[in-house]
Amino acid sequence: MSALILAVDTTGDSGSIALVSESGVIEEVALASAEGFAPLSFGEVLFGEIDALLVRAGVRVQDIAAFASASGPGSFTGVRIGLTAVKGLAEATGRPVVAVSNLQALASFGSGPLRAVVIDARRGEIYGVVYDAALEAVREEVVMKLGAWLASLPEGDLEFVTPVHPAGGGAIANALVGRRVIEAPRALAGAIGKIALPRWRRGLAQDPAEIDANYVRRSDAELLWKDPAAGKGPAVR
Repeated sequence: MSALILAVDTTGDSGSIALVSESGVIEEVALASAEGFAPLSFGEVLFGEIDALLVRAGVRVQDIAAFASASGPGSFTGVRIGLTAVKGLAEATGRPVVAVSNLQALASFGSGPLRAVVIDARRGEIYGVVYDAALEAVREEVVMKLGAWLASLPEGDLEFVTPVHPAGGGAIANALVGRRVIEAPRALAGAIGKIALPRWRRGLAQDPAEIDANYVRRSDAELLWKDPAAGKGPAVR
């Protein structure tokens, strides 16, 4: 049997899990929230969905070569749920973990030599980064105002990749009018697994205890500890 990667993404309002082999994505499952707001309820459905996925594929959790998870940025609660789940599975089976930025997973759906990835970060800000065709970051991941980020981008033929529908309205869609835009799917687990598998092959997977979240933005708790006035703004998810 070829190597199998079980990938999880719970970083946003929608999530997914996927089983990936050397041949590609065996199955990807979009996760529905039990409470209508996914980051607060992924923990209730995640392990049941993983179990059902493995049963359909006819494999055991012990058959998984490595586990992969989106490491952020995104919902603080959602990021923690996904990482905690794969860490627990990896520790129980003695397997390693590969953490993948969900912005890098989004970039994998592009086709241009330079791919500017942008998603909503709330609080009137975006998460943004620029990747090349090899999915190497040529600009670091940042959280900032959309207009400032657009002004900071390198000149040249940029392709924008976002899960936002180009004609769907909203700040991101409106700002990208007239630009080359790729609408990426909201289910990212398959892409995460496909990025993770060659990393595992190259020995780049990590011990579960070494994996950390990629929040980009500091948490509300940290902001309040350093600056009590920060708590007066709108709540972050």
